[in-house]
Amino acid sequence: MKNWLDKIIENSTVSLADRTSRRGFLGKLGTVVVGGMLVPLLPVMRYSEAEAAESGGHGTGDDWSNPRSCDYWAYCATDGWLCSCCGGTSANCPPGTQPSPIAWVGTCRNPGDGKNYVVSYNDCCGSAGCAQCYCNRNEGDTPKYKPQKSNSVTWCYGGVAPTYNCTVSRVVALADQ
Repeated sequence: MKNWLDKIIENSTVSLADRTSRRGFLGKLGTVVVGGMLVPLLPVMRYSEAEAAESGGHGTGDDWSNPRSCDYWAYCATDGWLCSCCGGTSANCPPGTQPSPIAWVGTCRNPGDGKNYVVSYNDCCGSAGCAQCYCNRNEGDTPKYKPQKSNSVTWCYGGVAPTYNCTVSRVVALADQ
C-alpha cells in the first residue's frame, strides 16, 4: 500500500543508485571541497577597493596638493579613513582620538618640488571609525608577513584605545637621494 509519492521517491533513489557509485560520489565531493578552497584566490574586488572606487578613490593624480583627496602626495602608503575628512588634519588626529604609538612609514614623492620625503603613518584611536574619505594606496607596501612594515594592520593597540578612527600622515624628513 504505497502511495504515489513513496513510489516516485523509491524509483528515483533506485535509479540514482544504479547510475552512481560511492567512489564517484566521493570524487565529486572532493572536487567541490577543493574548488571551494580555491574561491578566495580568485581575482575579485575586495571590500576596501570597492569603497575606494565609490568614494572617488585615487588614480588621476589631479588632486596631489589637496589633503582631503586620496591623491594627496603624502598618502602614497596610506590605508584607511583620512583624518582630514574626520575633524582632524592630514597630520593631526581629530578631537577625542589619539595617535597609536606604533606607525608604519613610506617614501612619497612631492610633485611640487620633485623631492622624496619619508612619511610616518599613524592610526588615530579612541572613537568609532568616521567612515569618510577612504583611501587605500599601497605604493611600496610590504606583505602582512612583515607586519611592522604593512599598512594593512590596525595599529590601535599598545596602550591606546583599540577602536580605529582614521589615519594621519606626518612628513618626517627629506629622503636621501
